[in-house]
Amino acid sequence: MASELLKSLSPSYFSSMMNAELEVGDKPLLNLAVGIPDGQTPEVITDAVKEAVDKVENQKYGAFRGKPELKDSIKRFYKRTYDVDLEDENIAILFGTKNALVNFPLAHINPGAGVMLPNPGYADYITAVELSQARLIDMPLLRENNYLPDFDSLEAELKETDLIYLNYPSNPLGAAADKSFFDDVIKRFKGTKTQIVHDFAYAAFGYDGLHPSILQSDPDFEVSMEIYSLSKGFNMSGYRIGFAAGNKEMIESINKFQDHTNAGVFGVTQDAATAALDNADTLIPEQNEIFKKRKNFINKALLDLNIPIEPIQGGIFGWIKVPSGFNGESFVQYLLKEQSILATPGKPFGSRAEDYIRISLAVADEDLKTFTERLREIKELYQD
Repeated sequence: MASELLKSLSPSYFSSMMNAELEVGDKPLLNLAVGIPDGQTPEVITDAVKEAVDKVENQKYGAFRGKPELKDSIKRFYKRTYDVDLEDENIAILFGTKNALVNFPLAHINPGAGVMLPNPGYADYITAVELSQARLIDMPLLRENNYLPDFDSLEAELKETDLIYLNYPSNPLGAAADKSFFDDVIKRFKGTKTQIVHDFAYAAFGYDGLHPSILQSDPDFEVSMEIYSLSKGFNMSGYRIGFAAGNKEMIESINKFQDHTNAGVFGVTQDAATAALDNADTLIPEQNEIFKKRKNFINKALLDLNIPIEPIQGGIFGWIKVPSGFNGESFVQYLLKEQSILATPGKPFGSRAEDYIRISLAVADEDLKTFTERLREIKELYQD
């Protein structure tokens, strides 16, 4: 029998979706619902894996808090890329970034604390609040404010807020934030009780230039912690490896939690991550170029069809308004039955997302072309 806490959690949409039987139309299925990069892991990384498997040190328990070699690689990467200086106390090695995003409030704040979440935002942030028995505080992200939070309008709510989750580039919105935004955020919350978690999973996809790290605006790590994924930029989603960087108290909460719940990330995986980060200056631009072409194609194709897609400023998702007479869930069902297209309804991303669907760019270029051809067949739905 499950615990009362476990039974109280909101359903996991993506788990249920991946296990569901789909009622697909007559055409071959196009799955644009899941954001798993479609490329192969680069050879420089897989070569490191092959070499690492034979290392005796990787066949035994390793240091709970990670290999010094990987931490040194993270330091070099952040210095090279963002001109941010990290020390060991500012780094936690993660079993994939989802684990840290979900477990961090449980490790760092007390039941009843206020956690402000973006709406629309990544669905599992809500699980993080529920597991920690914290209070969810809504942070509206509105189109008229470029999907950035308007903290001036949230002054009353901020008095009750201990933790804020930010995510730029955004899943699901494709929105981005510039350094001046992060400068303002750090200035606003420095000296307060409120701390910031920045989910930087889509850092690699900078279509108009490099996305800023929040740590550039918080060089002394007074307010913030950033969570960086290797899954997306390096085609390493199956490796389950990432890291957190920033405020040493926040980092220590993660490390201490993991001391009690895990026995250290597999050494081979850490060696693979080291190879990835040491070659990031080559690998990330190559990955970014692939997705930039896809972004440019899908933006233009849908706008030519007068289908309202939000500008994709970063990340690997498109955010599309549904036609009149539909909500996100009913339009997903329509697309599946009529055009054999599987997309994600907006509902799992929050109450402000119910009239949207999310599509993934992490599919073959030919599939994106087929997707737009099928939308052309139903474009009249948008002509009201």
